[in-house]
Amino acid sequence: MQRENDNDPVMALQIPVIQKIIQDETWFEGERRGCWVSPSDPVVTERVCQVVLRVGGDLRRAILSELAKRAPRAAWRRHAA
Repeated sequence: MQRENDNDPVMALQIPVIQKIIQDETWFEGERRGCWVSPSDPVVTERVCQVVLRVGGDLRRAILSELAKRAPRAAWRRHAA
């Protein structure tokens, strides 16, 4: 079964960034509480959502810009071979 975002190169590049945000927010909350915290903790989930909402548009634009820079070179390589 194919997921909807399997063909979305932007989403594929955003996922590792979002995973890092989850890691960071989990660590921060654990430090704040002084104990281990699950990545699925409601406070962590809320903070991750806030961060993603705040930076998501900029992240997507940056990735699209990077993909646009790569695209002409990739097309040229296919035609040169």
